[in-house]
Amino acid sequence: MVFLSALFLLILMITGCRQQNAGTADSDVKNGDENPAYGDAIVEGTIGEPSNLIPMLASDSASHAVSGLIFNGLVKYDTDLSITGDLAESWDISRDGLIITFHLRKGVKWTDGADFTADDVLFGYRTIIDEKTPSAYKEDFLQVKKAEVLDRFTFRVTYDKPFAPALTSWGSLVILPRHLLGGKDITKSDMTRDPIGLGPYKLSKWVSGQELLLESNKDYFAGRPYLDHYIYKVIPDPATMFLELKTGGIDMMGLTPIQYTKQTDTAFFRKNYRKYRFPAFQYTHLAFNQKHPWFSDKRVRQAIAFGIDKKEIVDVVLFGLGSPATGPYVPNTWPYNPDVKKYEYNPELARQLLRESGWQDIDGDGIVDKDGKPFHFTILTNAGNALRKNTATIIQWRLEKIGIKVDIRTVEWSTFINQFIDKKRFEAVLLGWSIGLDADQYDIWHSSKTKEKELNFISFSNSEVDELLEKGRRTFDLEKRKKAYFRIQEILADEVPYIFLYVPDATPIVHARIRGITPTPIGISYNLPKWYVPKSLQRHTMVP
Repeated sequence: MVFLSALFLLILMITGCRQQNAGTADSDVKNGDENPAYGDAIVEGTIGEPSNLIPMLASDSASHAVSGLIFNGLVKYDTDLSITGDLAESWDISRDGLIITFHLRKGVKWTDGADFTADDVLFGYRTIIDEKTPSAYKEDFLQVKKAEVLDRFTFRVTYDKPFAPALTSWGSLVILPRHLLGGKDITKSDMTRDPIGLGPYKLSKWVSGQELLLESNKDYFAGRPYLDHYIYKVIPDPATMFLELKTGGIDMMGLTPIQYTKQTDTAFFRKNYRKYRFPAFQYTHLAFNQKHPWFSDKRVRQAIAFGIDKKEIVDVVLFGLGSPATGPYVPNTWPYNPDVKKYEYNPELARQLLRESGWQDIDGDGIVDKDGKPFHFTILTNAGNALRKNTATIIQWRLEKIGIKVDIRTVEWSTFINQFIDKKRFEAVLLGWSIGLDADQYDIWHSSKTKEKELNFISFSNSEVDELLEKGRRTFDLEKRKKAYFRIQEILADEVPYIFLYVPDATPIVHARIRGITPTPIGISYNLPKWYVPKSLQRHTMVP
């Protein structure tokens, strides 16, 4: 408890817990004219800068957050988690589920004025499946047996075998402007930093390390966005970002747990901001490099799992804003298996498993040894994420109690991904996954997905999991899919390639002058083009 008290004080210092009166933010958000109006801007703080704005080439969340406002898919999720049209007005699915015919919207234009047609969809499809395209997302599209343009606004795909995520896979990633990229190496294209899209916003300026300025696409097919500009302000330190929020430098950010529960619990924030809380479709985990000899024995991985108190992490780091994780799915969703093996905190069992695997404290220094080498490894995580740093600190302290010495190293996000994750230069990493609404996680767990830039970066390999991943995606029968994914979770719980730590709550905060926000199971940004600021409350009349 002394340690927990000390850690709590450390977290307060790290996140800047002193309550201050903001000086330059709006002091009063009056009701004003509530009618939607064009104009103004929203400034969002982000700790990570995008690496690439062609979606199929990027695997980091910062890149997808920005490119998601620039590009569209054929379909998207509605607020009730059903599938609705985006660039496709409608679609027909054959009785056997093997053929999908998309009927595209007419009159849609790329932001350079060129017409969007089925040729762009076919070009994007051919690009993502090309072996020269370094994309972590091509697997879903390799399932297509035949793709064809029937006419200017009709696109058809035929699958060789049933593929459960077939329709949802066309929600993103594959639509590219053929007239700009045809015959070119997209990895060397200017589009990676200056994209031409179809979405509600278009990029007008990118100052590396500082900000990205997006302006509204006034010809957007779904209607001109009310907010004229969307600005991503890159602020790697959450405490600095929070100061920017208090002084009016940004309008929106994701709050840390202490910011949500303590620092924003003031009259100023209640008057000038709106906080939101909802379960996030993501989880945080400690992942082991399966090629590292110390982690080749599952008893070692299980010992580490028993040596970590997940509830402690949720209580101390998340302030209760989340729940312990037991697998790669979020609780209360259909693929989630509530009955897998749980790793309740048990240091005695952890020490026993270490002994069984040959790790014992031979020299009496408190650290277990094997073959003359102490058990000493580094947890790598990204800089600017206080939750992960604090989680690693608790893990470091707990594992020392069972004889394992842990160092913590933080690395700037793009370097973390490009130089360490992609190149497998790590022993263990503390990271998070945002997961899709479909249960298929083939790209993360299948043994064929271990190459550079692919998502099975820990080199996990299990033949039964490979087989179950195939079964799960090859049937439309929900019960059969559920059976496959339940068994996958049982295997992962036993093998422990990841220690699934927690499922966090999303806790965004948005300035109260911005209206039209309605929380749903898919979050708050699904209708971002409809967000607006009443005319009387607009404050950004010109954005440099």
